[in-house]
Amino acid sequence: MRSPAAVLVLAAAVAAPHASSAEGNGNEARWVRLAVERLCPLPGLSGLDAQHALPGSWLVDESRYPGDRDPRRIAVRLLLPEADELAVERRQFGGRLRQFRVSYAVRDGDAARPFIQAIADGGCAIRSGRAIRSEGDAWRFLDRLEADLKTIEWTETLQAPWPRGKDPGGIRVGLVDSGLAYDLPLFRHRLARNGEGMPLGFDYWDLDPWPYDGDVSRGPFLPIRHGTAVASVLAREAPGAALIPFRYPRPDMSRMGDLVARAAAAGTRILAIPLGSRKPGDWRTFERALRGRDILAVVSAGNDGRDIDREPVYPAALDLENILTVTSSDGFGRLAPGSNWGRAKVDVMLPAENLEIVDFRGASGRASGSSYAVPRLAALAARMLAREPGLNATQLKSRILACAAPSPYEREGVVAAGWIPYPLSGCTR
Repeated sequence: MRSPAAVLVLAAAVAAPHASSAEGNGNEARWVRLAVERLCPLPGLSGLDAQHALPGSWLVDESRYPGDRDPRRIAVRLLLPEADELAVERRQFGGRLRQFRVSYAVRDGDAARPFIQAIADGGCAIRSGRAIRSEGDAWRFLDRLEADLKTIEWTETLQAPWPRGKDPGGIRVGLVDSGLAYDLPLFRHRLARNGEGMPLGFDYWDLDPWPYDGDVSRGPFLPIRHGTAVASVLAREAPGAALIPFRYPRPDMSRMGDLVARAAAAGTRILAIPLGSRKPGDWRTFERALRGRDILAVVSAGNDGRDIDREPVYPAALDLENILTVTSSDGFGRLAPGSNWGRAKVDVMLPAENLEIVDFRGASGRASGSSYAVPRLAALAARMLAREPGLNATQLKSRILACAAPSPYEREGVVAAGWIPYPLSGCTR
């Protein structure tokens, strides 16, 4: 254990001004190690404990989930000298430590930019780390670090410039998801572009032009990569479509109205939305912006294993003529385990279990769920519209619903129109 005098010496050293606030000054990892050393052994971690153990820090906030009694997660956020931030998270069960995380964010103008994270085990030994670095305006990387917080094990892309290319033509399909790894060979020549050759798409999470795949709702160092896998199904089943990727605005869902307006201005005919929430307020601007537009929104019923007629999920439950809600079945026409249903609110189901996908790394894999029913149905809509480009959104929806038939297994009916067993073959049964 470091002596109090040594701690004060380290705090004074770390408090030195940054050479470059965007890049850090090399002391961030030292702060992280100090926080693990001083705070991880404390079973009853509190914000005041953290402030007292780390000289020069100020408590910003703390939270306990599910409450003060036997919490499974304790989170503390501290302000450090030079206005950098340190976030500490203790994960435990029955009071016993399972994992301890410390994340450092570097002050960059008015914001704090995530910089480095250490992950320790139940014995307070650092096992791995993660660091975010930037190159230029667009390139950003996430490095997985070894326990020394220096050696890089592997690197993945967080943001990249658009690839060069030309507009491929075809029906324009917008994808609203966690973004897209648009630099993969599968997509770089499938992106809808403007007259200057720039791809059409936008990041409504970060409000920048690069909607690269990464849902960071669980933390900036642990992005969820969903959009690329979904888009790979769409690319395979609608090879003539032009893709417009949008990263959905998790920090402020009121931006969904702007997203719809941008999609419409870009010539989007089909909007694939494999996501949703239980909060109708999240989708008010989306509903207003979509109503009456000649865009067919194909949306996911969700994967909560429930009847959304009784427990709504949005935007699936919105009452709009140009929304088509889909859920997942197995190959025999049975509702897939965990997929939502609704005889009024869910229009169709189609096979979307164990589908082949390409992930954000370009690796092949398998995935299931109503999220993957969305690109299959959107691809069917794109192929139909390519054959009959004069169809409006409601006519296109009617043509798709006419393809559905009663499931041979779900005789009581779990969706409004029925089952589309062979979406690649259109209405062939």
